Amino acid sequence: MSLAFGVFIFVFVLAFCIRVPIAVGMMSACVIYFMIEPGPAANVEMAASQFVTQMHTKFVMIAIPLFIFAAKVMNEGGVTDLIFNWALTLVGRLKGGLGHVNVVASLIFSGMSGAATADAAGLGLMEIRAMQKRGYDDGFACAITAASATIGPIFPPSIPMILYATMSGVSVGGLFLGGVVPGVLLALFLMMYVAWVSHRRNYPKESIKITIGQWLLMTLRAMPALITPIILLTGIYSGIFTPTEGGAIAAVWALFVSVFIYRSMGLARFWTVLSESATTTAIVAVKIGVAFAFSFIITYEQVSQHLTTWLLDMSTSRIMLLILVNIMFLALGMVIDTLVMLIVFVPLVIPVAIAFDINLVHFGVVLILNMMIGLSTPPVGGLLFIVSAVSGVPLGKIIKEIIPIIFVMIAVLVLITFVPELVLYIPEAAANR
Repeated sequence: MSLAFGVFIFVFVLAFCIRVPIAVGMMSACVIYFMIEPGPAANVEMAASQFVTQMHTKFVMIAIPLFIFAAKVMNEGGVTDLIFNWALTLVGRLKGGLGHVNVVASLIFSGMSGAATADAAGLGLMEIRAMQKRGYDDGFACAITAASATIGPIFPPSIPMILYATMSGVSVGGLFLGGVVPGVLLALFLMMYVAWVSHRRNYPKESIKITIGQWLLMTLRAMPALITPIILLTGIYSGIFTPTEGGAIAAVWALFVSVFIYRSMGLARFWTVLSESATTTAIVAVKIGVAFAFSFIITYEQVSQHLTTWLLDMSTSRIMLLILVNIMFLALGMVIDTLVMLIVFVPLVIPVAIAFDINLVHFGVVLILNMMIGLSTPPVGGLLFIVSAVSGVPLGKIIKEIIPIIFVMIAVLVLITFVPELVLYIPEAAANR
């Protein structure tokens, strides 16, 4: 290990320990490395070069702010209320009805947003407040909201899948299709857990008085929002438009639905959406740009080659490799931001997956589910902090309730890890048509 790399690691760990924002800590470590390293990288301009160049050469990344904008429009345009009420008519009559509604609404909303944080911050407060009013424990209401939000990046469209595609070179459409069954499975497993807890704690059913005609009218009203993922998947996988163009279509469609169909967004709300979308995009862009500079250093120091050699030595089979990678990413997910993991750590393990002839679509979905579990896992689970902030419920109460849910999510992870057909069946069926 070179002196520059040793200082780089020290600065990054120190920044993490003193709770410096992850992007600032990473950039500080990168700049110091480029100042010390005596090789071709020995100039501070290299940090800016890696930050800016990589951001502008990845065309598919333009889809990210577009999907962010679409999710913000759906939230501000009242579409989340419509989704929640429609889901209530489907599963509200079950024991612990609002817990089931929480999961189903997240599954539906995931087909529009592609981001877990958008789900937690948008639908989250509405779901938590409704559950609290009906006597659900505060910690449980927040925990199931955080867990259900992780469906967003698994079920298409998915911002993490777009980033993974840029790292691995696989089809975004194939990844989106590969996430359909795991996303539904995660929702089903969470609903089974809700049912078990609801019977133990006697959480209520919801009394819903609605005629078939009223339900059909509500379904018709919800249809423009419900068909969004179908439009995106059909268009992207059939080649009608690219993922980036799909992001633009999602943004325009969300705006059209909110303004002209539901008539729930005025000029004031539109400016709010633009402002919030710009802020969120800036935060994401800084993280991605810094992560590219960070990744350059990791590659320059040949960490990927060392890690590849170690994993090949440790792994005697494909199953062993998948177990090791799952353990590694579950551990990393507890302390490191998802975007950083995608750009810095995913490229390190892709060569090993290729060496073991592991399908990269399957590998990508497994890795992304790992990262989503990390978003709900203490001590740095971002979704826990979001639901705590929007609800005012202390973090300790949420952590107590999220622990058993994490094991439920890991059960889905184990299932899709060792049964690749659950991920690959739909993409392969579509490809063979």
